[in-house]
Amino acid sequence: MTTRVTDDPAEFRATVFPFLERDPVLHTIILSNVEQRAEGSYRPEEGDSVFVSVHDATGEVVGAAMRTPSRPVYLGALDPQYSAAVAEVYAERVPEATGVAGAREATDAFMSRWTELRGVGATQTRGTRLHKLDDLTRLQADGGPRPATEDEAQLAAEWISIDFDDEIPGSNLVWAEQKIADGALWFWEDDSTPVSMVGHHLPIFGVCRVGPVYTPDEFRRNGYAGALTAYVTGEILAAGNQACLFTDLANSTSNKIYRLAGYKPLTDFVDLAFDR
Repeated sequence: MTTRVTDDPAEFRATVFPFLERDPVLHTIILSNVEQRAEGSYRPEEGDSVFVSVHDATGEVVGAAMRTPSRPVYLGALDPQYSAAVAEVYAERVPEATGVAGAREATDAFMSRWTELRGVGATQTRGTRLHKLDDLTRLQADGGPRPATEDEAQLAAEWISIDFDDEIPGSNLVWAEQKIADGALWFWEDDSTPVSMVGHHLPIFGVCRVGPVYTPDEFRRNGYAGALTAYVTGEILAAGNQACLFTDLANSTSNKIYRLAGYKPLTDFVDLAFDR
């Protein structure tokens, strides 16, 4: 087994996508992130990305990981047997990394080696669960869905800044404008008032990841988010794509709602912050 390192997202895409596309749902985060960077649609950043591919004895790709500027190392669904080798790469190339995220077994194995190399442990900051749409159930709520319009970009940016500011690349307003231009941002409207918002990523290898999903506090507990997520999921399916999404394991309400809409859990992921 060997590892190869590059800071070029286009080179990394050419190397690892034939492997990752075998399960584009499981690898959705790396696929969408690298695709945006390779296409130049990601915001300019200070600092270099460090992309790692893992290869078996024949040279075939068997794993991938990435660390982009100001973000934790991301392992995704890396096979745990390769985590130690990946940890060694990042300990040498990015010793200032602040954390690691990915499937639990992969991050545990990574941390075992990271602790040996760097002398620090880690604390879990978040747990998420990846779901894939199985059989869609349309959820109901008062009002109805519609695409977000150009003049609502500022509203969408303000909503995003409340719960998702650290997850959106670059300017929230630019993000909202691009989502609207792509036809990938929707509002649920009740009595002519936007009450919930759902976005989704453009398809890559036939998979769209739903999110972010946001409802202002004053409009919650009315079923708007579930109804809109189910509607947007239906649009994704109608276009011939699969749908997936992540939920926060600490939010029992959202996990229940998406199960009702027909999403089934695939695997759990964790975010770990390195102890200082």
